[in-house]
Amino acid sequence: MQTDILLKRLQTFEFLRGLDHETLATLAKSAVWKVFAPDAVVFWEGDTETNLYYLQYGSLKVLKTSPDGREQVLRFLGAGEIFNEIGVFAKRANPATAIVLEESGIWLLPRQALEDVLLAHPRTVLQIMESMADRFISLVALTADLSLRTVEARFAKFLLEQAEGDVIERRRWTTQTEMASHLGTVPDVLSRVIRELTKAGLIEMDKHQIRILDRAGLAERAMIQGK
Repeated sequence: MQTDILLKRLQTFEFLRGLDHETLATLAKSAVWKVFAPDAVVFWEGDTETNLYYLQYGSLKVLKTSPDGREQVLRFLGAGEIFNEIGVFAKRANPATAIVLEESGIWLLPRQALEDVLLAHPRTVLQIMESMADRFISLVALTADLSLRTVEARFAKFLLEQAEGDVIERRRWTTQTEMASHLGTVPDVLSRVIRELTKAGLIEMDKHQIRILDRAGLAERAMIQGK
């Protein structure tokens, strides 16, 4: 059953560590299962959202949109990740929009069920604070990258972070348009960067994969030491 799958996953969540089986089972039973089609909006920036989300399969992006329509992707999310911590725990309007990139199965964990857990298990509050602090640090790092690194350096760093071994499989979120949005640039500029890195023998790219040919050289372009 789907709830059994969710229960097993809840047992591995760092911010729920230490909770007994009965508490986790109750939380799993409160959850709502939804399947979203590609390009569906899970929630809009400005919505007051009352659920914590667990992405069981699929992928999506979380983004901010400027008044002139330009997008800045804050996160790409894959199977096994949790999102909307700020919306559910801070009780404020959501600061970003979540859009599905490919068919995705998502669990919605209601705020009330989570609050019941927190009231009964105060230690879990500290663990959630740790999780939210990690997310904040990630956003600070993104801000620093956008401010202090060139597009080439941001792209090189992105490849090093996303690679499994020395390969990044091309999925919907690795189109040049999506990557450019994440890197705070436009596709034309990113295309020039890709040509330069390819010409330098650092990467190789086709419709299916991006391959890192020279990790040390790419790390140098990313302004990263010790890679």
